[in-house]
Parts: sequence; C-alpha cells; structure tokens
Amino acid sequence: MEFLTGHKGREAEIIDLFTSTFTASEGEEEGVLIGELVRNLLGGTAPEDLFVFTAEEDGAIIGGIVFSRLRYEQDQRTVFVLAPVAVAPIQQGKGIGQRLLSHGLAALRSAGVDIAMTYGDPNYYRKVGFLPISEADAAAPVPLNHPEGWLAQSLTDRAMAPLKGPSSCVEALNNPVFW
Repeated sequence: MEFLTGHKGREAEIIDLFTSTFTASEGEEEGVLIGELVRNLLGGTAPEDLFVFTAEEDGAIIGGIVFSRLRYEQDQRTVFVLAPVAVAPIQQGKGIGQRLLSHGLAALRSAGVDIAMTYGDPNYYRKVGFLPISEADAAAPVPLNHPEGWLAQSLTDRAMAPLKGPSSCVEALNNPVFW
C-alpha cells in the first residue's frame, strides 16, 4: 500500500470512493451528499486551503481523507479540519484509515499546521491523537448537532490553548447538514 498526497487527475476516483463508501454505510442519499461535498472541496477550494491524502493498492484508491482550512478571526495559528474520511468497504477493519490519518497528520505537521480538528466519533479519532474539546475552546463555524464529536489535537510541541474568536470554514463545508 502506498500513501499519496494530492488529488490532481484523480478527482473522479476520489469522489467515487467517498460516494460508494457512504452509500454502503449510510444509504444512497448520504452517499450522494458526501460525494458532492468532496466534489465541491476538490473543485472549489483554493489549493493553499486543502490537503488530500489517499491510500492506493494495486493502482486503485482504497482510502481517502480531506483536510480544509478553518480560520479563527483573532488567532494566528494555522488550523485545518478533517472531513470527510473514507475507506472502501471491502478494505475496512484492516487499519488503513488509521494509517492514512497518521500519514496525513504527519504531513500537516511538516507543512507547519498548528492544529488539526475533526467532528466525528471520539472513540475512533482518539486512536490517532484527537481529543474532545468544547466550543469554548474552539468555536465551530456552524452550530454542532453532536458537540461530543468536536475533537482537536496540537501538531506542535505545545499543548493546545483555546482558539480565539469566531471561526469560518471553506465554502464547501459551510452547510449545517455537515455539522
């Protein structure tokens, strides 16, 4: 298995991975929704505001993660939010997602990103260093439906101090349905 950075020339494969993975786990409506999210992230987000990492085996993309910029108006730190994550259904349970996440977080760290955040299952994301935070520590750009799923980790040698000010996400994520 190989971990790759970037998406140029592989957009259709990546969108298909997310669409089929979420369709298999959550139903067709969710698959279409997440597929469109990924299409919008890849096609409408400035390159400096986006990191895409994939896992490939025998020339096929079997896993993908997307990080996009999250801005805090009164904070100078660089923050990226992870959303979404997909591993092909027949590849799940093999640790591919966690290895891909570890690869992506290491790449963000090397790129000078200070904080990574996500919104999801605390039990899953804890395995790669994310910890629960409150909205007092870091305001979400949109009201959270499940505040217990708001997670973050410092990618520097310093503990994460609260982020200052209101936040904003990239346009593709700026929809309450994703939060």
